[in-house]
Parts: sequence; structure tokens; C-alpha cells
Amino acid sequence: MDRQRLTITLKKEILKQLDAYIDGARIRNRSHAIEYVLAKYFSPKVKKAVILAGGKGLKMLPFTYEMPKAMIPVNNRPVLEYIIENLRRYDIRDIAISIGHQGGKIKQYFGDGSKFGVHLTYLEQGKRETGTASPVLQAKKFIGANSFLVYYGDVLSNIDLDDMIDFHLSANAIATMSLTSVTKSSDWGVVRVQGSQVHSFLEKPDARKDLSHLINAGVYIFEPKFFDYITPDTKRLEKEIFPKLVEQHKLAGYMFAGQWFDVGNPGSYQKAVQMWKN
Repeated sequence: MDRQRLTITLKKEILKQLDAYIDGARIRNRSHAIEYVLAKYFSPKVKKAVILAGGKGLKMLPFTYEMPKAMIPVNNRPVLEYIIENLRRYDIRDIAISIGHQGGKIKQYFGDGSKFGVHLTYLEQGKRETGTASPVLQAKKFIGANSFLVYYGDVLSNIDLDDMIDFHLSANAIATMSLTSVTKSSDWGVVRVQGSQVHSFLEKPDARKDLSHLINAGVYIFEPKFFDYITPDTKRLEKEIFPKLVEQHKLAGYMFAGQWFDVGNPGSYQKAVQMWKN
């Protein structure tokens, strides 16, 4: 990224506040702190999100004979409702939901979103299995020219989206992937990081002892330039896009320590029913 050297004079009180941002990892020095604060002030706010809720959820049969995976209940509420609630909590209220299998039941439950304090747009996948890339590309017109958030519809988490957005701004990345830690990582996308950057990503590798315990947690922030990496033939972000971004050092990894469950995984779903606190 092109930069120009500047010399500025600041009050001691302001310098103290800037120094408070410096943590040696995300914010390395005063120059970086100034750039971070200015970027946060001038950058467009993340106000739109895309939820991928069109998968058939074959692992979760017999639930998904009758309902889309994103409508599987936890404490008598569908997972998708918790996702929408978390987005609204951080004032992300303009939401597109990509629907496919049993998608009419999502539309029937949520309607236009007004009862849930949001505005919902539906992106129809049809009956075909589109993967994770096509629904994002389908949302391009909805997104416009601003940064946006993508949320997998089978992810139940209490991730702090404000903090993730701040992290994304400081990382100067095209994409930021949320990360969490699990015991058996081979069931998901396994990640290694250096500083704020993802330097290794393996989608559902064979189990072995040297695997990292960090995994892709299924919540992302993308810059509009992310669309340059997707073509109509691209099937999966995890297999085709993320490894390319890793090679180019353009994928950041945001680690969070909150609750996280994958309700598309039977074992993780069982834990969610027993342990989820909202």
C-alpha cells in the first residue's frame, strides 16, 4: 500500500490516548496507531451483512428433512434468529439471506425482518447446491462499494463484531476471517497465523497430531475488492479463494474467545443445546 511520510505535532494528552492503542501486535507503534484511528474515522462503516443459509445440511438429518439447517432450534429458537440478533446488536441491520433448501420456511418465519429490527433481502439459490462462493457473488449488487460482513448460517456465536471490525481496519486486509480454538480441528478449516495474518489454511485436513487447534469460525469481513477473486465458476471460498489470499498475504485472522458452535455438526450441535448462553 502506498504511503507518504508526514511530520505532525500533537498535544501530550492526545499522544497518551494514541499510545493506549499500541499493543505490539495489532497496533505496532505510534505511526500505526495514527493510521488506525484515521482509517476508523474515515472508512465506511460496515452496515451490510450476507448470511449463507442455503445448504442442504445432510449431516443434520432427520432435522433437515423438514427445515433448513439455519432453522434448527437451540433453546426453542432457530440458529438464524440468534445470528440476526447478534448483527442487530452491532447496528448491522441491512441483511441479505441466501436461501435454497426449504428456504420458504425462512421467509415465512422472518418476513421482511421488521419484527426483528432489521431489513431483510432474500437471494434465491434455487434447488441446486451452489457452494459458498456463488451466494457471495450473487450479493454483489446488494453490497455495493462498501466493506461487508458474511456469516455462515450454521454458526452460533457471541462474537464481538465491533472489535472484529476494528481489527479488520487495522490489518489492512482484503478479508478477515474469524478464528476460534477447538480440540479436534480436522472437522473444520485449520488455520495458522503469524501476527494478524493467516499464513496457512487447510480445509478439513486428515487428522494428525501436528495440526493447529485454530479453525475458521465462519464469520468474515470482506472488502469490495474481494469480488475480484470470485468468478461464476468458483464453488467454494474455502478451497479456491482463501488459499489464494493466504499466498498473497491478504487474509487476516481475528481470534475471539467467546462461545462458538457449528450446528451443522451433530457433536457441536449437541454441545450447543447443552451449553449455549445468550
